[in-house]
Amino acid sequence: MPPPFNHPSLELELLAQTFFVKQFPVDAGVPAAITSGLNAAQQTQGVFSITRTGEEISVVGEAVDDDGEWRCIKIAGPMNFGLTGVICNFTTPLRDANVPVFAVSTWNTDYVLVPKEKADAAVTALTEDGWRFRENSQVPRDA
Repeated sequence: MPPPFNHPSLELELLAQTFFVKQFPVDAGVPAAITSGLNAAQQTQGVFSITRTGEEISVVGEAVDDDGEWRCIKIAGPMNFGLTGVICNFTTPLRDANVPVFAVSTWNTDYVLVPKEKADAAVTALTEDGWRFRENSQVPRDA
């Protein structure tokens, strides 16, 4: 269930485009095609994330020609940085609906990617749990 207050920053949006999620070995570095994608992303308002740890490099971005395997649910934001439990409350109904997630957090908000074939189930689970989707969201009509 969403945190116990109703606030527009916690409304959800199912983004229209599809996304890719890729993993690379840390010793391989970030491939040039990925860094050129980051430069291209500066020209759009899209989502593009590179995360490097000691074990891996993870890259998330908008797919070309809608051929990505993931859909993205954005928490509207910006959220107060002291707000706690949002990701836990958000992912619990997805866990209960057997929907895998890949979460990306920024300073302002969170983006949760779900396999595109599970997007309808994710929207249904979140809606039934009390989360609200914005009217401009790409939510299926029967959700």
